[in-house]
Amino acid sequence: MNNFTFYSPTHFSFGRGTEKKVPELITRFGGSRVLLVYGGGSIKKSGLYATITEGLKSNGIYYSELGGVKPNPRSGLVYEGVKICKRDRIDFILAVGGGSSIDTAKAIAMGAKYDGDFWDFFCGTPITDALPIGTVLTIAAAGSEGSGNTVITHETKKKKWGTGSDLLRPKFSVLNPEFTCTLPAYQTASGATDIIMHICERYFSNTADVEVTDRLCEALFLTMIKETPIAIKNPNNYEARANIMWAGMLAHNNVCGVGREQDWASHQIEHELSALYDVAHGAGLAVVAPAWMKYVMTKNTNKFLQFAVRVWGCQMDFEHPEKTIVEGIERFEKFLQSIGMPTTLSAIGANVRDIPKIVDNMKIANGGTTGCFVKLNRDDVTAILKLAN
Repeated sequence: MNNFTFYSPTHFSFGRGTEKKVPELITRFGGSRVLLVYGGGSIKKSGLYATITEGLKSNGIYYSELGGVKPNPRSGLVYEGVKICKRDRIDFILAVGGGSSIDTAKAIAMGAKYDGDFWDFFCGTPITDALPIGTVLTIAAAGSEGSGNTVITHETKKKKWGTGSDLLRPKFSVLNPEFTCTLPAYQTASGATDIIMHICERYFSNTADVEVTDRLCEALFLTMIKETPIAIKNPNNYEARANIMWAGMLAHNNVCGVGREQDWASHQIEHELSALYDVAHGAGLAVVAPAWMKYVMTKNTNKFLQFAVRVWGCQMDFEHPEKTIVEGIERFEKFLQSIGMPTTLSAIGANVRDIPKIVDNMKIANGGTTGCFVKLNRDDVTAILKLAN
């Protein structure tokens, strides 16, 4: 196990009715002038918007609004939010929704405390200050409610890049699983796939002697394998939704990733898929991940054998261990298909002719690589995308 520092200061309020605590939490963490960031009309239909805005008004908390956040959050709305924050002297940002709303809020939080272009932070400028953020989660997927990471699509540059800092970890996150019950099955499955892949990016590591975090990862894998089909079949199953929601947070606040090298190649590849085709992030990951596994499976066979046996219940073939590895990957791919996820480029409307453009848009300079489990160059990424075709 490697040396590590783990800092996770977020206050979590979990369960039914916890959205009513938002004004109290904003005040506790120093907010008095709030920017409310959210997506479409779902929070208004559910009554969540009314609960939050009425709570802010009755507690004398000033707020401005920024709605219209879309999946694969865009730079344009971030620029707009930064202007509002500076104009209205905003001192706290409240994101209501899923990962897209939260990631948008985080990017605005950085930009509001910076004189330059917020995109500079996605190009390597260190993050030294940010407005505080709170979240009310309505989609279990990205884990942004507990992480210091944000991913934004630049609309002009057609690039989807990420950045992160502990300064971006939310001060509080309110998690009521009831607000995820109205999600369509496809969105539930896409979110579950994103959660599973957040675990995979940490699990597939070359760091030795990380049994604790291996077992934490495996517990979350098994939870998602059990609960996701239940939530899809019975959307109002509160317990399944609750387990998925908390697993999503644990999958990405990095408690499962400390002390070990992490990969993230699949995410880097998928980001450019969704930037180009505007596909749901989880759906894009369902296409990339099995192809990535097939391509790198011979590089660390012990980890793939562990994945097959401990997670997918495969019987170890000691004479032909490669068969066990292949069976594990096949079971993973079949699980994704069983919950309605695409597993080929053609299934998401992607064109093999666009592969060079996808590779060009990634943060891979000539001679550079992406990923850590296996360091992938441009030719490797191209081969993986062709495997996914």
